[in-house]
Amino acid sequence: MIKRLLALLTVLALAASVHAATETYAIDPVHSSVSFSVRHLVSKFTGGFTKVSGTIQVDRASLENSSVEAAIEVGSVNTANDKRNGHVLSADFLDAAKFPTITFKSKSWKKTGEDTYEVTGDLTLKGVTKETVLHVAVLGFAPGMKPGTTTSGWEITATLNRQNFGVTYGPKIIGDDVSVTIGVEANHEAAK
Repeated sequence: MIKRLLALLTVLALAASVHAATETYAIDPVHSSVSFSVRHLVSKFTGGFTKVSGTIQVDRASLENSSVEAAIEVGSVNTANDKRNGHVLSADFLDAAKFPTITFKSKSWKKTGEDTYEVTGDLTLKGVTKETVLHVAVLGFAPGMKPGTTTSGWEITATLNRQNFGVTYGPKIIGDDVSVTIGVEANHEAAK
């Protein structure tokens, strides 16, 4: 009986130490950015989104045990042209009225280099969910601007085929592959 109790206490202590190793970082929408580029006829067209949010559960001792959930507000698209913004938000492209957010929820992290990872998860865009691999570079961790906080930096890249998500407008005008670059600053506040 005592051996079982000691074994149970050991398991609980290990579980508590694992939980304690995970820190929650909130994505800072002011210092994060989402940009994309896609072929238009024979040139490249660029744009971005100005509103991104989410959390990263970080295990700094073993980042493979981390996770991320993030959302982009489709209505925050910015292509530097109001008329074009309206077209991108229409049913021809992202259909923001029906699908106001793009979301990503990670399922696994795989180390690919000293500070790089392949993060696999479910990306939902225009109501379609596809398993997607993001290429993530960890830029570092440092004391935040506010006392008692830690700031982390991340750079994420991916290439998405828009046809896979039901964005099919203009196949002879617009390329299928969309290059995405996301710069994330996320902050952790120590428990008080």
